[in-house]
Amino acid sequence: MEAKTSVFLALAICSLFINLAQCSQLIYQSKWKLLKRSIGVSAMHMALLPNDKVIIFDRTDAGPSNLSLPQENCARVHHQSAHEATDCYAHSVEFNPANRDFRPLTISTDTWCSSGALSQDGVLIQSGGYDDGYKVVRYFKPCLDCDWIEEQNGLIVPRWYASNQVLPDGRIIVVGGRFQFNYEFIPKTSTNDKKLYQLPFLEETMHLPKVPNNLYPFLHLSTDGNLFIFANDRAILFDYVHNKVVTKFPVMPGGVSRNYPSTGSSALLPISLVGNNSSPSVEVLVCGGTFPDSNVKANAGIYMPASKSCGRLIITEKNPNWEMEEMPINRVMGDMILLPTGDVLIINGAASGTAGWAVAREPVLNPVLYKPNHEKTGRFELMNPTTIPRLYHSTAHLLSDGRVLVGGSNPNVNYNFTTLYPTELSLEAFYPPYLSTSSKSRPSINSIKPGVDLTYLQKFYLGFKTNYVPDKIYVTMVAPSFTTHSFAMNQRVLVLDFSQVGKNGNLSGSKGYINLEGFAPARPELAPPGYYLLFVVCDGIPSRGMWVRIKKL
Repeated sequence: MEAKTSVFLALAICSLFINLAQCSQLIYQSKWKLLKRSIGVSAMHMALLPNDKVIIFDRTDAGPSNLSLPQENCARVHHQSAHEATDCYAHSVEFNPANRDFRPLTISTDTWCSSGALSQDGVLIQSGGYDDGYKVVRYFKPCLDCDWIEEQNGLIVPRWYASNQVLPDGRIIVVGGRFQFNYEFIPKTSTNDKKLYQLPFLEETMHLPKVPNNLYPFLHLSTDGNLFIFANDRAILFDYVHNKVVTKFPVMPGGVSRNYPSTGSSALLPISLVGNNSSPSVEVLVCGGTFPDSNVKANAGIYMPASKSCGRLIITEKNPNWEMEEMPINRVMGDMILLPTGDVLIINGAASGTAGWAVAREPVLNPVLYKPNHEKTGRFELMNPTTIPRLYHSTAHLLSDGRVLVGGSNPNVNYNFTTLYPTELSLEAFYPPYLSTSSKSRPSINSIKPGVDLTYLQKFYLGFKTNYVPDKIYVTMVAPSFTTHSFAMNQRVLVLDFSQVGKNGNLSGSKGYINLEGFAPARPELAPPGYYLLFVVCDGIPSRGMWVRIKKL
C-alpha cells in the first residue's frame, strides 16, 4: 500500500512539471525519512566533521529561533536594529545522525550568507557573514563539548556571499563577496596571507550593479593546482599564486545566470586516478539557475521559469566547449551533491522565481539523479518526492553512511511559520537508489592497512566483505563539503587506482572477503591534505564510508 501511494504521489507531482510520458521514467527505489521534526534552528549552513557529527547554523539576526541557549551561554550580539541586545537563542547546533540527538552551540556574530571549509586538521573554518560578522573567522573543533571560537578580525575585508576552497598547501582561499572583487587566504600564517589580491573577473561578471548575479562564485580546484572560477555565465582558470588568468573559457550558452541570486549549482565530476593517472581529465558540471533579471521581476511579483539547462566543460582540454543538456525539471536553488558512486544528486529548489526573500514559487519536490558516465539521453533519473518544500536557505549534505541529510528553508526575513512557505526547522534523510532493498548486501570495509593515515602515492590495502561475488568493484574518496546557498564548497570525488589481489581467503580465510591493493592520490593538487571518506563500491552499491586522512610527509 505504501509503495502504491508513493508512486501515485510521485506521478501527481511529476505531472505538474513535465508530461506524463516522461513521468513513466520515474525511479521509485529512492525514499525519504523524517529524522527530526525540529532542531530549533533553520539549516542555512551545513558541514560534516570527521567524527560524523554535522554542524548546522543559521544567521543570528533573523530573530528568536526555537531553541534556547543555556543561560550561561547567552551572547551579546549586534542585530540589524541599532542597539545591542542579549540573545539567549541558539543559532547553531551539532547534530548526530546516528541517534538524532542535537545540542545547541553559541555564535555571537552574524553568520548570514557566510562560507566555510574543513581544515587539514579536521577543524571547521568558517568565514564572513553580515554586519558584525563581516570580517569574522570562526573555528569549530570536533570534540565532545567544543563550541565555536570566533576571531573578530580574521579577514582583511568584509565577506558576504563569498566562496571558499581548500588548496594543495592546506590553506583556504576566500573569493569574492558582495562588492568585493578580490580574494585572500586563511588562516593567516604567513606574510603573503595578510595581503589582499585583486580579481577583476568578479567585477566584469556583474550583470546589474544593484543585483549582481555572480555572488557565491563556483570554485573548483583543478589537478594542475589552478582554480576554476565560475561567475554568472562565464569562467576562468586562475593562477592564484601569481594572480593571473590562465584560461578564459567560452561563455556558457543560453543567456542564463547561474550564481546568486539567479542561483544554480555546480560540481566537479569524479576524477579518475585509475591506472595511476597523475594528470587526469577534469570536468565541471553546472546546472539550473534563471535569467539575469529574474530577481528584479520576482520582487515585482513576476516569477519567471527557472532553467532546465546544464553544461559540462572539460577544463583540462586545450580548446574546451560547453556540452549542453537539459534536466527533466526547471530548477533554481538546487543543491548538487556528489555521491560515493560518482553520480550527482540534484535536490531542493523551485521551478520559478529566484533566490531571496519570498521570491520563489513552485517548490521542486523531486530530486534528480545525474549519471555522468551514461549516454547523454539517459543521464537523468527522476527520484521520489519529499513532502517538504526546500527553498531559499535550504541545504543538503552527504553522510558517511551514504544517505543525504536535507534541511533548512527560510525564505522569510525572520522565523515565520504562518506564511506561504514557512520557516523549516526539520531534518530529513534522502535514501538514494543504492540504499533500496536488494538481494545484494552493501559491502563492508573491514580493514585499511597499514592504517587510515595516508601519505601521497602510498600503497595500501583495503579489505572488505560482501555476500556475493561482485562483477564491478571500484574505490572512491569523497572530500566533505561545506554547503550553503546551493553550492557544496570543496566537495570532490576521486576514483582511486586499485587492483584485486584475492578473494575468499586472502584477507581472513572466511568466505566473502576481498582484498584490494591500491595507491593514495599522487599529489596534493589531486587531493588537498585533510580528511576524506573512503568507499568501496560493488556493482553500484557503496559501503559505509571510512574516514581516512592524507598528510604531507
